[in-house]
Amino acid sequence: MTQVVSGQDLIDAGMSQGKWFRDALEAANKVLGAGGTMDGALEVARSFQPGPTLALRSENDIEIYSNIRAENAFEQDNVEKVNATMRALVRTPVVRAAAIMPDACPAGPVGTIPVGGVVASEGIHPGMHSADICCSMAISIFPDADPKALLDAVHAVTHFGPGGRPRGAQIKPSEATLSAFQQNAYLRDGALSAGIEHFATQGDGNHFAYVGTMKSTGETALVTHHGSRAPGARLYATGMKVANRFREQLSPQTHRENAWIPADTEEGDLYWSALQTIRQWTKENHYALHDMAAEKLGAKVADRFWNEHNFVFRKSDGLFYHGKGATPAFDKWAEDATDLTIIPLNMAEPILIVRGSNAAHGLGFSPHGAGRDISRSAHMRRLAEEYGADARGLSPNHLAAILEKETTGLDVRFFSGFADASELPSAYKSAANVRAQIESYGLAEVVDEVIPYGSIMAGDWQQNAPWRNKRRK
Repeated sequence: MTQVVSGQDLIDAGMSQGKWFRDALEAANKVLGAGGTMDGALEVARSFQPGPTLALRSENDIEIYSNIRAENAFEQDNVEKVNATMRALVRTPVVRAAAIMPDACPAGPVGTIPVGGVVASEGIHPGMHSADICCSMAISIFPDADPKALLDAVHAVTHFGPGGRPRGAQIKPSEATLSAFQQNAYLRDGALSAGIEHFATQGDGNHFAYVGTMKSTGETALVTHHGSRAPGARLYATGMKVANRFREQLSPQTHRENAWIPADTEEGDLYWSALQTIRQWTKENHYALHDMAAEKLGAKVADRFWNEHNFVFRKSDGLFYHGKGATPAFDKWAEDATDLTIIPLNMAEPILIVRGSNAAHGLGFSPHGAGRDISRSAHMRRLAEEYGADARGLSPNHLAAILEKETTGLDVRFFSGFADASELPSAYKSAANVRAQIESYGLAEVVDEVIPYGSIMAGDWQQNAPWRNKRRK
């Protein structure tokens, strides 16, 4: 009778049952089928057995550098929540350091990296750069342009809101970028088509096109804010699945959002390469819009630079530094890095041009903006109460009053035609306080400002959504 290795044989040999049994049994029975011994077959099976899992750290194992202080009751609650989520996050076994920026605010269940969080780790954590991979800032200087003419030009060429550009109006990324998508298994399928459909678009939420004048020279500037759109979101979804498979094997107790891809694996190499391609796509996306505006206006760009603030960087110490809503402030953070980066505050405030200080207590990062004290929905409830709105929410008259109060003197536009009160200045922390904390914690040096003329955001593109209209009837 032909001898066969069974699952019970593995258990009797002291192996713990698991999903790996299937592959182990197949390999063991191949050994027997080739004339090998039972001992030899069990030895091969044992090689499939996963190593011991990694236990969570205690909350005090890793120091958290806090660069935030509360200026009021709302901020006190926010700071406590940020600290709580970071204390849970640093229990992840491969995390080596963490920092909190002045604009930090929670972004999910306890244990999820907050906006304004920085984490150094031995692994790559897709959940720590979030779905909006490479959310970033770019600036172009138009020396002789009129601010209104530039804003009109940008309005004519950009695209805000869900989805991408319709067929017939799509703009392709460079051949080099398309080729990089095709060469990476994590990008060549769904992300490739999305990379064409969503190119030269800016999305919704807090993304914007902002026109102003440089405080130092008076020259007109265009600043854009957006991420990698659908291509990045699809890579994130792939990365989370891969990371979770490793989490189940290596550290089942780790919070799902903190799952990591080991850097020294084929999956790690593929994901790291895919991140660089998404970065390349996003940079091109910014400058495509800037160049289209320049062409529309018949103007020339004198200078430009950019930086991401939702990304992963690798330093010479071999660790991966995850900035979620955190601006790199260390030297040579990328091959195309300049010594300047961009920190927006809100549409009514100057955009800061800063030089990073590489502060150790910030892990080499600075804030990415003004951040929020409370969620969008909580802010909308607060506005409704302040302006006496009924259960149906803010009316057009309410919105007009809010806009008049918060954006007087500015050319503020909403691409959808409907204002989004959750993105107005009052939705964010005090710009003055955030700027003061940047200085007091020594995270960056402000070297110039873009004084606001006006801006474009997606606005409330769901205003006329069928589900919302049905609810009103």
